[in-house]
Amino acid sequence: MPIYEIQHIIPLTPQQEDGLAESITRIHSTKFTTPRMFVQVKYTDCSNVTTYIGGKRRQGNHIIANVRVGPSRTQSDWDDLCRQVLEAWNHTIAVPGAKGDLTLRSCIILGGMTAGYEAGFLLPKAGDDVKWLGEHIEEFEMKAKAGDEEFQELVEEVKERGLLDGVNGKSSKQRLEEMLGWGDSA
Repeated sequence: MPIYEIQHIIPLTPQQEDGLAESITRIHSTKFTTPRMFVQVKYTDCSNVTTYIGGKRRQGNHIIANVRVGPSRTQSDWDDLCRQVLEAWNHTIAVPGAKGDLTLRSCIILGGMTAGYEAGFLLPKAGDDVKWLGEHIEEFEMKAKAGDEEFQELVEEVKERGLLDGVNGKSSKQRLEEMLGWGDSA
């Protein structure tokens, strides 16, 4: 569902690419209810690309993400996402002893994803992931049973994270807290 493009001017090793992609996938899928299977990370070597910043020829490392926006995702959520992605960059790429410009100049989150089709399914609007998972879980399970590795991982993740536990995406604990007026419901 989200697509993160890593535009880098420094050479990245496969281990750095794997590590950053894993971090971004974990960050996005746990911050929101997006299953890992639908978080895409793409690398673009921009070391030979002409870029202007402030009207001057400059190069830099950038991360640009196209995401789904909706009322369930606040400005604080997006700001926190940027901070976590920056931390992942610094932990994975800007390590002591590395050479070149290791600074992440920008992390831009674009909320222009209006609709999409991925892995055979129309994408849900932001905030409707759990409902969408519930509507399609039988199809996901069929694909998993047919040997599709991505869908096997998806079905396992849905179970591990309890994404379909409870009514309307709410866990037993959340429903109990609502009934008792505790937690976020207080």
